[in-house]
Amino acid sequence: MSKVPLTVFGAEKLREELHRLKTVERPNVVAAIAEARSHGDLSENAEYDAAKERQGFIEGRIQEVEGKLSNAQIIDPKLLDADGRCVFGATVEMEDQDSGDVVTYQIVGEDEADIKQGKISVSSPMARAVIGKYAGDVAQVQAPGGMREFEILDIRYE
Repeated sequence: MSKVPLTVFGAEKLREELHRLKTVERPNVVAAIAEARSHGDLSENAEYDAAKERQGFIEGRIQEVEGKLSNAQIIDPKLLDADGRCVFGATVEMEDQDSGDVVTYQIVGEDEADIKQGKISVSSPMARAVIGKYAGDVAQVQAPGGMREFEILDIRYE
């Protein structure tokens, strides 16, 4: 399996989720299964079926998170020496050449992406268009509405 790029913050969030799944969710579902078993006949017990399904989901998510963390390449944007180039972990401020709107995005791993928080996935069209560029460069992005151009105003490693 290939390395999964994560920021320090993203790796910490995954560790917190894993801890919660193992210490809170897993014991809760085990208790729910025990409670449902005490009701008798398991063949027609909807509570038991729901608890077993939830247990399967939790165990699958634990395996998924453990796999991502074991294959993680944790990158601290503050320690990057990219000579002003846009790279994974960088925060990029851009101006839409058509509308004049200024947007700011941090390029993060797939699991960390959240457009509402200004975090875009490294595999998104926007991130692929700006990676390797410098402040002052113009990036062309293939958007659903057609080709758009963004001028890179600033690149920060925070």
